[in-house]
Amino acid sequence: MSATEATAEIFVTAFRALKRKEREAVLEKLLADAHLAQDLGDTLALESRRHQTREPVRKVLKDLGIRV
Repeated sequence: MSATEATAEIFVTAFRALKRKEREAVLEKLLADAHLAQDLGDTLALESRRHQTREPVRKVLKDLGIRV
């Protein structure tokens, strides 16, 4: 486990140990920061599409009607 993964594990463990209202307060603070909120949104979008089949960019653009 890398140092980054270990740090993330510590934060997640601490977050899970919080009471519900405390977890909500932490999430509200994170979402109140525009940059962090954008990062979280991007991460969730990527994660939700992780298992989709990959397609070449040119095919996607063609399907969208975008000429290159």
